[in-house]
Amino acid sequence: MKDFFLRWYSYNAWANRKLIACLEQQQVSDEKILTVMSHLLAANFIWINRIKGLPKSEYKLWGTYSLAELKTMGQEADKQWMDFVNAQDDFNRVLKYKNYVGDYYETNVEQIMIHLVNHGSYHRGQVAMLLRQKGYEPVNTDYITYDRVLTGQLKD
Repeated sequence: MKDFFLRWYSYNAWANRKLIACLEQQQVSDEKILTVMSHLLAANFIWINRIKGLPKSEYKLWGTYSLAELKTMGQEADKQWMDFVNAQDDFNRVLKYKNYVGDYYETNVEQIMIHLVNHGSYHRGQVAMLLRQKGYEPVNTDYITYDRVLTGQLKD
């Protein structure tokens, strides 16, 4: 699983960087777009803190952060996740936690980690749709595009 998670979280970091760069290049200031992107990144901190047994993240799950803040959040989240994946050999353990509204759950860390990147893909798709609706040009963050870049079939 470690190789899978190294690639999965490398993809997630690449996709988030691509989308943030897209927002920066077009100087997107739309609150709804920034809120969805903020949510996507805040979730990264909520989950990594839970998994590591750290206090609740300072980032609000549904806050709205500026492009500069999003760029910093993305870099920090990517580093924390890649450091975590690199430091672990086994992700197959149960995490006992309370979710954002206080409900108790027990979930396998592997499943959480798969969920988090899938969650990011879902919200990046929402951002792409919102960008197009508001007259901006979205960026392709599909996994297959990342794979083509990684294997040299496409330029990044």
